[in-house]
Amino acid sequence: MNKENGNVTFQKSVDQFLIQHRSILDLMTKYQESNARVNRAIAKAVTQCGCIKIKAKKQIIPSNTKLTEIYKFMDTHIEGSLCDSCREIIETELGSSLFYATAICNILNLDFDEIIKKEEERISTLGIYNLT
Repeated sequence: MNKENGNVTFQKSVDQFLIQHRSILDLMTKYQESNARVNRAIAKAVTQCGCIKIKAKKQIIPSNTKLTEIYKFMDTHIEGSLCDSCREIIETELGSSLFYATAICNILNLDFDEIIKKEEERISTLGIYNLT
């Protein structure tokens, strides 16, 4: 199955299996809750498991740095790597978040795959300037 068909199939499956939370208000709050659960799972990987550490500090970018080279100076602030258990939990929570984002698309008659295509096009058109 190619990527495009997978997105379409996923959107149809979400519509088929979304039984209880069909109100846009329910979906908005479930989506927000699922995003919070992603954040909580990452925090637990740090505070309970300890498989990763967050060492945050100010990002230092030399003043003469070209925009195309800024990435060389950017730090993720993460040390270590996710253990299998934390990886599985975070993947599950991200999946739920995608489920509710897709459900919102369905309720609003938006094509999830088309949104991804437009965003990909915007990113490739604007290149490194897309998020500045």
